[in-house]
Amino acid sequence: MKLLTASTTAVCFAALLTAVSAKADDWNNKTVMTFSGPVEIPGVHLKGYGVLPAGTYVFKLLDSKSDRHIVQIFSQDEKTVFATILAIPNYRLKATDKTVITFSERPAGEPEALRAWFYPGKNWGDEFVYPKARAMEIAKTTNLPVLYTEAAIPVEVAEPIKSVSAPVVAQLQQAPIMAVQPSGEQVQLAAVVDAPPPAELQASTTPMPASLPATASTMPLIGLIGLMALYAAFSLREKRAR
Repeated sequence: MKLLTASTTAVCFAALLTAVSAKADDWNNKTVMTFSGPVEIPGVHLKGYGVLPAGTYVFKLLDSKSDRHIVQIFSQDEKTVFATILAIPNYRLKATDKTVITFSERPAGEPEALRAWFYPGKNWGDEFVYPKARAMEIAKTTNLPVLYTEAAIPVEVAEPIKSVSAPVVAQLQQAPIMAVQPSGEQVQLAAVVDAPPPAELQASTTPMPASLPATASTMPLIGLIGLMALYAAFSLREKRAR
């Protein structure tokens, strides 16, 4: 993985991420996280929530049908969508059995900037995309490349985005994405992000089935019923003989 191996990336478990609970909803990667301090987030967010205050939030994939993902951040009760974020799958060599959240290290007194989210057991994670101007500031401060888009996508909205069919989601899915180096140089996405292998992408886009397929044979059940019937007949015959 190119972007997340830099030594100055801060993985803030002790300072910020005080509790992580991954649910069994692998189809949307639902994850519950508690931050002990404020966290800056990119994407399209509710007015006043460009920085999330300390608290518990739920992360979910809204859409993952292509080489880019749409991530949403909910309130703990999942009734409010605070942000809808464009992310690019980024590959790592070793999966872990716990959620990993990385932050771009910031000067003292400033909130950490959310960088990437890795779901337990998966080799790819979601690298978040910032507006261009903010990405350039973060790259210079952290001495790391940052993904950005300069598409005219609204930063704040009055109403939360609740559906993949929302016009803003379509904008995020089509927005051109680049990366900016700490020097200010703009580079292609492939220069800083390792795309997951095709098999990994296919696994990530498989929707949860409505019901499990009926693949088991009924022959063992029929045999068991037959044995039970024979036993009942034998028992009845014994009683009559007595």
